[in-house]
Amino acid sequence: MIIWEVLKLVRKKKELIPLITFVSIAGCGAAYMSMYSLSKPEVIVDRWNNPEPWDYVNPSKPQKLITVKQKWEPIEELQAVKNMTK
Repeated sequence: MIIWEVLKLVRKKKELIPLITFVSIAGCGAAYMSMYSLSKPEVIVDRWNNPEPWDYVNPSKPQKLITVKQKWEPIEELQAVKNMTK
């Protein structure tokens, strides 16, 4: 029902077409980024069953959306502290 009303309104007022298009694209982009962010290993969704998810992050795989000329190397002191605390 609502779709037919919107289509009638768009037929009468053609200037709404770009507005509806941009709002639809923005909504789809926001939904996609939300789902993409939830698939990252450092995002905690269930904090009781996996309290430290950052321990399972692969350091050789870039975690950013875009990485430009960045090489990650582990810091020896931090690795030694991490091994002592386990």
